[in-house]
Amino acid sequence: MSSAVYDENGKIKLTSMVKTSGCAAKLPPEKLHCVIDNLPVMSSENLIEGFESADDALVYRVDGDTVSVQTVDFFPPMVDDPYVFGQVAAANALSDVYAMGGTPAVAMNLMCFPSCLELSVMKEILKGGMDKVGEAGAVIAGGHTIEDPTPKYGLCVTGFMKEKDVWSNKGARVGDAVVLTKALGCGIINTAVKAEMADEESFNACVASMTRLNKEARNLAVNYCIHAATDVTGFSLAGHSSEVSEASGVTIRIRTQDLPVLPSALEYARLGLLPAGRYTNEDYLFGKVRFSASVTQEMRDLVFDPQTSGGLLLFMDKKEAEDYVRRYSEITGLDCCRIIGECTKKEDILIDFS
Repeated sequence: MSSAVYDENGKIKLTSMVKTSGCAAKLPPEKLHCVIDNLPVMSSENLIEGFESADDALVYRVDGDTVSVQTVDFFPPMVDDPYVFGQVAAANALSDVYAMGGTPAVAMNLMCFPSCLELSVMKEILKGGMDKVGEAGAVIAGGHTIEDPTPKYGLCVTGFMKEKDVWSNKGARVGDAVVLTKALGCGIINTAVKAEMADEESFNACVASMTRLNKEARNLAVNYCIHAATDVTGFSLAGHSSEVSEASGVTIRIRTQDLPVLPSALEYARLGLLPAGRYTNEDYLFGKVRFSASVTQEMRDLVFDPQTSGGLLLFMDKKEAEDYVRRYSEITGLDCCRIIGECTKKEDILIDFS
C-alpha cells in the first residue's frame, strides 16, 4: 500500500498506508521458526544469550563481568499521528532491554519512508522516537533510512550491565507468581481504530499504554529477586508465556479473571474486531495450551492478541510479587499491574488458562 490518505484537517492517516500494524505485523512464529530452526548456530565464547531460547535481547560479554544487551525492533504504524507512532515504536524497542533487567544506553534509528509523504512526517516520527529515548536516559547516535512504499520505524538499542544482573526467560520456578505490568488488548483496539469503531476512551488508554516505557517497572523490579522475565509483544501473552514455560521447564497457570484489560477490548473482541496475528499466534500454540470451559471466547481472543509495547512479565516468589504489585501501584498511580497466575510442575502443556 503506497497511497496516503488525509483527514478533513489535512493531517496524514498513516494507518491508511499499511495492511498490518505494530507488533501485529510480525512474521507468524510458525513461519519464523521454520527458517531459524534450520540455520546453523553461530557461537562465541563471549555470546551469553543468542536467539536459541527466544530471549528478548542478545547478551554479549564486553570485558570482565560487563555485558552488552542488544536488540532491534521496527514495524509499520498502528496510529495515524507520526509523532505518537515514533513514541510507540521507540518504547517498544527499548522494552526488550528492560525485559533483560538492563537500562538502554544508546540507540540507532531504522526508518523506511515512502516518497509520497512530506519530509515533515519523517521529522515528526523521528522526534517522537528521540523524545522517548531521551525519557529512557539514552541517546540516539545515527541510523539507517531507505525508501519504501510502507512506512516503518524502530530502533536498534544497546544497554550495558553486569552479567550477574541479567534476567532471562528461563529460570522460572515451581511456585513462582506471575506478574504482568500492563493491560492487554491493544491489538484488538488498534483493529477497532482501523475499522473506525473505537471510542475515544479506549483509543486514548491504548495509546497511553503503548507509549509508556517499562522503565519504572524494571527499576522497581531490580529490588526483588526476579527468577525469569520477558515482555509481552507480538506473540501475545500466550506466546511469550509459553517461551518462559518451555525454557524453564514449568507449566504456567493463568487466571483469566485476574488479567488487566484495556477499556472496551473485550467488547471489540466480541464484535470480531481481531488482528490476523491473533489467529497465527493460536495456530502456533495448538496443543500447547489448555482452556477451562469457563474461559469465554473473547478472553481467548485476548490472550492470543498481539501486543505492541506491552508490559513486563515477571516471575518471582509470591510474597515479593504481592509487595511489587502494591509498590508499583503506589509509585505510578496505575492499577494495571497484577498477579495473573503461578508456575506449577511441568505437564504435557505449557500454559493452562482458567
